[in-house]
Amino acid sequence: MAIMPAGKEPEPGAFARAVADEVRLALTRHRKSGAQLARLIDRSQSYMSKRLRGEASFSANDLEAICKVLDEDLLRLLTSAVRAMRAH
Repeated sequence: MAIMPAGKEPEPGAFARAVADEVRLALTRHRKSGAQLARLIDRSQSYMSKRLRGEASFSANDLEAICKVLDEDLLRLLTSAVRAMRAH
């Protein structure tokens, strides 16, 4: 197991990037921007941008809040991410 410097997040893996892809698709379906989503879940625009670009991972709390405000099913979103990840 790699030792990380304090405060540094590990690089997002394939699943985290697939989750970001699914969140972007949900935003498209709901005609919302990343900035709008950030406001809706009380996060900064830069926080949301990093996650939507796959540079950082969404937390479980983030995903729960995102699904709630977008009226998306959390299990469906995660299942779609797993399927997409396996396809690549």
